[in-house]
Amino acid sequence: MSERHPAWPAPAYPPPPGFPPPALGRPPSGLFPGPSRPVFREPHPIGAAGVMAGLGSTLLWLGLFGSLAHDLATYAWWTIVAAITAWIVAFVLTLRGDRGVAVGVALASGLGLSIAMAFVANRWITTYDWPLW
Repeated sequence: MSERHPAWPAPAYPPPPGFPPPALGRPPSGLFPGPSRPVFREPHPIGAAGVMAGLGSTLLWLGLFGSLAHDLATYAWWTIVAAITAWIVAFVLTLRGDRGVAVGVALASGLGLSIAMAFVANRWITTYDWPLW
């Protein structure tokens, strides 16, 4: 079934001077010109130190706002305000500042807000009363 085709004959004349030497392996087909493996680099890489700094500062931010509360409803509202301001700061940091810190701020504020809303949902489920109104 499979036929073997004869190899191409060797050229009868030498290559001109300055002609590149034959490459090892399979020659490129010409379908994709340029380097065979492009390298893409992030212009602003995210480091672990920036993410940890964002996490720590947002935990402190949420803790300060949460300490202003005296019951669940005020705790939830203060946490909502703190999370919204933290997300605004994360957006500004994404555009103009350190993206690693922005990631840490967004992660910590989302986690803090979800914990506060879990407490609100727990109160709502157990007492059938929505605590935020």
